Parts: sequence; structure tokens; C-alpha cells
Amino acid sequence: MDLTLFLQQFLNGLSIGSVYAIFALGYTLVFSILGIINFAHGAVFTLGAYFTYALMGGTFGFNGLWANARIPVDLPFAVALILGSVMAGVVGVIVERVAFLPLRRRHSDSLLTVVSSLGVAVAIANIIQYLVGAEIYTFPANTYGYLPAAINFGTADKPIPIRSVQIVIFAVSVAIVAVLTYLINFTKFGKAMQAVAEDATTSSLLGIDTDRYIVLTFFVSSFLAGLAGSLVGSSVSIAGPYFGIAFGLKGLAVIVLGGWGVFLGRFWVGL
Repeated sequence: MDLTLFLQQFLNGLSIGSVYAIFALGYTLVFSILGIINFAHGAVFTLGAYFTYALMGGTFGFNGLWANARIPVDLPFAVALILGSVMAGVVGVIVERVAFLPLRRRHSDSLLTVVSSLGVAVAIANIIQYLVGAEIYTFPANTYGYLPAAINFGTADKPIPIRSVQIVIFAVSVAIVAVLTYLINFTKFGKAMQAVAEDATTSSLLGIDTDRYIVLTFFVSSFLAGLAGSLVGSSVSIAGPYFGIAFGLKGLAVIVLGGWGVFLGRFWVGL
């Protein structure tokens, strides 16, 4: 294989792999606390992309209840990305309160919780389709401001053009992982979350509000899902209400290969 083509594909792989990594980190946060897979994670991933698209002033298509609708804001991508991810985090908290908390209080079998999360995922996808249709939505061409469409990492004779969006995605992903690593290993929140993951009952007896930390974990997990969805949407477009499902399946593969209990393992496997 030509070295130039290899390097180009390698850098492209780093970009998309980093998105899978932060998506899988959201999966593993919930699994570490509750010991279950939240299959609604992919639906929240999709919602994050729609939220960011709407906050940037995007207009919805001709189908759905909100046909041709547009909210009266036109935020820069960075601001819309953060707000959209926060909104996805709030949706994750609502999902936990509706789909997980009642079953947890009844000490239901974990299989019922998985089925509940699957039901929520289907419901969210259908609500999206009902409101804004199933059209493909593309982010504006100037999403990343004045950055050039591609940056050359090679020479004039052997150019290695890489899309700027892929470089931004990789940089954001690395920054997110660094922040999460610090948050989990060096802060009170992280230590408490690790304690709840180790033994929720003992943590409660020691004065840790386990329910509060479960809610915070769902918020952080869903924030990561929304962030990943927005980054992917800005790169390849939003391919309808179900476009988070494929990423959800690949995210599951990442957490299996990275190790169920290894936090940074997901990131390196994703890459």
C-alpha cells in the first residue's frame, strides 16, 4: 500500500475511533455503577446531534409535526455543541428516572432493566421521527468557522490531506478523555463514583448519597453520548432518527474489547 494512502487512512481512523471511544466511555460509566448496559445510549447520541443542529439555526424538513420549523437562534458550533450535549445529559437523567429508578427500587432482574432501556430507545427514535421526520440533515458548510476544509500533512509532491473536522474531532475527544480521567481519579465526585461502583450498599452506609451519584453518572454518560453524536453529525450528517444504533453496536464492541472494568481501555481500543 502507498505510504501516503496509509497515513491518510491512519489519521482518518484516529478521528472516527476517538468518537467511538468517548461514546463507549458513556456506556461504561453506567455499567460500572449499575452493572447494566443502557441501550438508550444510542438514542441519546442521536438526540445530541439534533439538539446541536437545531441550536445552530438548522431548519427541519417537510415531514413531521415540526415541518419547516426553526428555532430563533443561530449559535456558533462550539456553543451549540456544549448546550446540545447538556440537553442530552438532561434527557439521560429523565431516562434514568423513568426507565431505571422504578425497577431499581423494586430490585428487579437486570434483564428487565435492559428491556426497559430498549423500549426507551425505540420510543425516542419514534418521537424524533414524529416531530422532525426521517430526513437526512447536514450541518452548515461553515460549521467550523474559518478553518480550511482540509489540512495538508504531507509535502507538495506527496500531499496527505486530512479534513479539518476530523482533526477537531480527535482533539476534542482527547481533551474529553483527559478531563474525565482527572474527574474520576482525582476529585471527590470520582472517588465517590468509584466507591458506589465497588459496593453501593456499603457506600450508602458510609454516608454517600448513591442515588445522587447514579443521577450524575447518567448525566455525564448522556453528555458524552450527545457530544459524540454532534461530532459525528457535523462530520457525516445526521442520517435519520436511527443513526445512533450502528454507533451503539460498535460502542458495545469497544467496551468488550477494552475490558468491562478498564476506563482508559475503551479509549485506546476505540483508537
